[in-house]
Amino acid sequence: MKLYNTLSKKKEEFIPLEEGKVRMYVCGPTVYNFIHIGNARPMIVFDTVRRYFEYKGYDVNYVSNFTDVDDKIIKKAIEEGVSSDEISKRYIEECKKDMAGMNVLPATTHPLATEEIGGMIDMIGTLIEKGYAYEKNGTVYFRTRQFKDYGKLSHKNLDDLRSGERSLLVTGEDEKEDALDFVLWKPKKEGEPSWESPWSDGRPGWHIECSEMSKKYLGEQIDIHAGGEDLVFPHHENEIAQSEAANGKEFAKYWMHNAFLNIDNRKMSKSLGNFRTVREISKQYDLQVLRFFMLSAHYRSPLNFSAELMEASKNGLERIVNAADSLKFLLGNAKTEEMTAEEKEAYEKTHEYVKAFEHAMEDDFNTADAVASVFDLVKYCNTTANADSSKEYLQKLLKLLVSLTDVLGLVVDRKEEMLDADIEKLIEERQAARKAKDFARGDAIRDELLEKGIVLKDTREGVQWKRA
Repeated sequence: MKLYNTLSKKKEEFIPLEEGKVRMYVCGPTVYNFIHIGNARPMIVFDTVRRYFEYKGYDVNYVSNFTDVDDKIIKKAIEEGVSSDEISKRYIEECKKDMAGMNVLPATTHPLATEEIGGMIDMIGTLIEKGYAYEKNGTVYFRTRQFKDYGKLSHKNLDDLRSGERSLLVTGEDEKEDALDFVLWKPKKEGEPSWESPWSDGRPGWHIECSEMSKKYLGEQIDIHAGGEDLVFPHHENEIAQSEAANGKEFAKYWMHNAFLNIDNRKMSKSLGNFRTVREISKQYDLQVLRFFMLSAHYRSPLNFSAELMEASKNGLERIVNAADSLKFLLGNAKTEEMTAEEKEAYEKTHEYVKAFEHAMEDDFNTADAVASVFDLVKYCNTTANADSSKEYLQKLLKLLVSLTDVLGLVVDRKEEMLDADIEKLIEERQAARKAKDFARGDAIRDELLEKGIVLKDTREGVQWKRA
């Protein structure tokens, strides 16, 4: 299995620190509002990575945090006249609802920054003792130049660096020993949440939060650290510096980053009026469609969100779901139990699609090619399964289709919905009308059902229905 390592800028063979186990940390959202579709991409991408490792038999310890103390949370709390805690708890719950809608599995652990402050204070203390950090008027800074490997992830030269966009600076530049030093702890301001520390009542810097939470729940060394490419610098670069300086060993073996998501070929921003939340999308589409859309491109390729592409994704997902529905329908009417010799031979051919799927996933998690191999399997199911197929053959095809789509987090084996008695009656009436060659009445009932959101499909084996 090969994955692209941002650290080395090349694809590398994945070799876990501990055989059969994967320790993976994915930076989670700052919870001050509903998550947007930019947040959704790493959630879906790395959930799929996790699912594939589990499919291959690995025991995955998957940790993804919630940043629940931050300037944006505090600003929102002040605007609403409530506590920061109330804002973060509210939006953690909303985020979990959206994640469930996208079929993102709950992490092994979802740590909250506010519940790990003690560990952060201990790590900062260690960095001061080792000479990597210093305190000035209650603020603690990290000595960036003291860490010799600074810049190894972002491949930036220290002398060329300027502070990143997301600055945690609270006091003047003149207090720093070096303009590139970053904040580990900052004193509280009026009305802000704070915790006691040896340096001041205050709160941690953003970067130290992930270093400590990763260490606590995964250990000092991990296999994979992941997130959006916007986190490479300064966040992940600073995490490496803090963690390796404090622990004295390599922090993460592999660094994975997904590319940006644009809206109609423009960067998403509130000022452009193209800011889209997952919740808004859920009012137009099943969030499975959003997931399918996200997986239709390689995770390291920029992805453009548009109505046209979402419609294409909806149609693509429908093709797979319809194939599963068709197999279930045939199963319900299968006349024989066991596979024939011809069916056994036909089923052997499905191994080609599994092989293609696994090859795509093991080449740096190329979900676009993996989806293509699922479509090949769908075509094969549609052409080889019919009313004469045995129950065993149909079950095997369905199980295989569900197994591969489950790796992608796509739910294609939908639970059977119960139809209202009056709709059942209309379907039966239409069947009787068609039998009596009263096609006008049959068409009228079809139109009536369509208005009620029920789509009928006449097949050789009988009538199938689905929700519009």
